[in-house]
Amino acid sequence: MPLTGSGRNRNFRECRRRRPYGADGRDAPRPYMEPRAVMQGGLVSMRAALQRLLTVIFVVLAGTAVSGCASRPGPELLDTALEPVPGAKVVTVYVATTRDRNIPGSKAFGEAWGRQTGYAAYRISLPPDHKQGQIEWPNGKPDPAHNFVTVEQRPLDHAAFASTVARRGASGQPPKVWVFVHGFNTNFQEAVYRLAQMVGDSGTDTVPILFAWPSAGTVTGYVADKDAATYSRDALANLLTELAQEKTTGKITLIGHSMGGWLTAETLRQLRIAGRGKVLERLQVVLAAPDIDVDVFREQMAVVGRMDPPLTVLVSSDDLALRVSGRIAGARKRLGALDVDDPRVQELALQYDLRIIDISGLQASDEFKHDRFVGLAAIYPKLQEQQDSRPDLQLRRAGAFVFNAVGTTLSAPFSLAGQALTGE
Repeated sequence: MPLTGSGRNRNFRECRRRRPYGADGRDAPRPYMEPRAVMQGGLVSMRAALQRLLTVIFVVLAGTAVSGCASRPGPELLDTALEPVPGAKVVTVYVATTRDRNIPGSKAFGEAWGRQTGYAAYRISLPPDHKQGQIEWPNGKPDPAHNFVTVEQRPLDHAAFASTVARRGASGQPPKVWVFVHGFNTNFQEAVYRLAQMVGDSGTDTVPILFAWPSAGTVTGYVADKDAATYSRDALANLLTELAQEKTTGKITLIGHSMGGWLTAETLRQLRIAGRGKVLERLQVVLAAPDIDVDVFREQMAVVGRMDPPLTVLVSSDDLALRVSGRIAGARKRLGALDVDDPRVQELALQYDLRIIDISGLQASDEFKHDRFVGLAAIYPKLQEQQDSRPDLQLRRAGAFVFNAVGTTLSAPFSLAGQALTGE
């Protein structure tokens, strides 16, 4: 459960005010009645159940209040077109979304559910003093010299979107394509800027596509967001099907973060059930800190089957956001919080041909340690070079690995790793 959206800069917090208990602002006495509920075959106190729920909510809200009451970025960031300054890097982000354009006076997409997929393109400028892994949000009037700013935004229809993302570059080669599916508690502009940051830091020549599902963008909207993600499965499946029909360079890289990881896994399952195996063959899938129940994931993979290259899962056992998510789910373990030292994780990797990679060595920009994956973008070119030049890394195989942030290498951490994890 991404308490901080897609690892957004913590300058933006949500604030809550206490409301008076009684109409006159005083704690008026009320008669006490303790209802009881049937849970797991026995009677338990409803008051105890509510207390557990309030404890979880307190943990969530406490994390959003520690740094003051600054507002989160609003849609005006995408409506205001500014010129980039010398030395800035400009990234074009293409959008396919199940959000609706329901914000008065704005061309951005909001949190309402759209009845059909919408499309757009945004040119985002990264400032010359940009720090990798960060989004330099404006505090007041945007300054292109020090902040991410929007240079241009264009609404697209379906035909224009399809032709634009498949367009060959100056080299005449087919494009490389990334599809990013954001997580819970993420508003539209946060998702656009996050993808711009990752692509800008990676330095790769790629066509980045944001699949933006209608997150409510609030810490209390977990259930609503789960429904919104479910609502978006068909649209994501159709997008991937259309992209798979285009000529691209290499595999289509599909990255799902947190609840977006759940949406991604559900979409893979849906593609398999629908007999679209050719689409799955075109994909290289990464689930980053996925907010998925481990047993649910087993069932999903039992349908999806093995992928080539192996599906990659980025995990951190100290992910506090997923710890809260698991608590809400009744102490159910989340996939993104697995401990790669656990032999059962090794078994899971072998059974479903997965690459489970512990990225706890990467620095997180939020206190919940839920956004470490964004730091991988900065070292992506070097990592790819290592994969090509060092066959001993065995990154093309399934297994459980630990990421070494210092050497930017991957290594198996177990005595059983070697032959056992590679099935030899």
